Amino acid sequence: MKIDGAILAASPGDAGPAAQALEQLGYDGGFTFEGPHDPFLPLAVAAEHTERLELATAIAIAFARNPMTLAYLGNDLQLHSSGRFILGLGSQIRPHIEKRFSSSWSRPAARMRELVLAIRAIWRAWNQDEKLDFRGDFYTHTLMTPVFNPGQNPYGTPRIFVAGIGPKMTEVAGEVADGFFVHPFHTPEFVETLTLPALERGLATAGRAHENFEIACQVMIASGSTEEEFTAARNAARAQISFYGSTPAYRPVLECHGRGELQSELNRLSKAGRWLEMAGLIDDGLLKQIAVVGEPDEIAPKLRARCQKFADRISLIAPTVPDPAAWLNVVRELKRS
Repeated sequence: MKIDGAILAASPGDAGPAAQALEQLGYDGGFTFEGPHDPFLPLAVAAEHTERLELATAIAIAFARNPMTLAYLGNDLQLHSSGRFILGLGSQIRPHIEKRFSSSWSRPAARMRELVLAIRAIWRAWNQDEKLDFRGDFYTHTLMTPVFNPGQNPYGTPRIFVAGIGPKMTEVAGEVADGFFVHPFHTPEFVETLTLPALERGLATAGRAHENFEIACQVMIASGSTEEEFTAARNAARAQISFYGSTPAYRPVLECHGRGELQSELNRLSKAGRWLEMAGLIDDGLLKQIAVVGEPDEIAPKLRARCQKFADRISLIAPTVPDPAAWLNVVRELKRS
């Protein structure tokens, strides 16, 4: 099982030392996310400071960009990292796409499917001299003159991972992507009853083998070496869970446990800016269903029990203890399994 850590940097220039630390500690991959900084630029810096660490966007918001820009970004980072880049894509939710990025939103699963296929068509034009003639419902790419063609990438094309929660987007990942990001807002029961069957349907549609598909499970961790640290970690996890739970698109996770009405209440409170009240609605039972909670020496066994049946790699998410060195024993224990 591969273990990934977040490349946390105050600015893109800080990503190099952060990624280097992950590599030296034995992590297999480092990931960025679409937060206060662009997710791609830090990985270009990280590539220059590492030799074996896989580098992924987990995730970049797909619909804020178009297939051509993503194809160039993916190709250049694959080249710059000597073949270690993973293009991780997610849809985000409608308000962010329309109001924050001023981009188009409609039929997200169908749009994601077409976007991935369009990127692959562009890469074939560059790597296999195939005529670019992609015509879809959302994207059309029919022009590629020699001056804009970077040519064949000696490291091949990057792998594409897609993130999702709902069954339609999850099926799309199984059909057209090389891997799937399990969202940190999940429970083992949700993954087993809804996520895995949807992935299998997507793989079957494309006639693909599961052996050629990778599942990366992003997991929230709440732990601490002192009672004060442990309390802060649990509270931070509750806040994160309540934030995710307020989103209508994530309601299926709560419905899987008969808690769908909680989503409506969290959504109502979020619109009023009552964030502390939201976190207070996440009881201990739900906290432990979504996050891995325990003393430091309990984290690795709990992660193994939770993920080993389906995950090929685990992404550790621990906001209150961001130092990757703090989880070194967890990484070593999981890599021994």
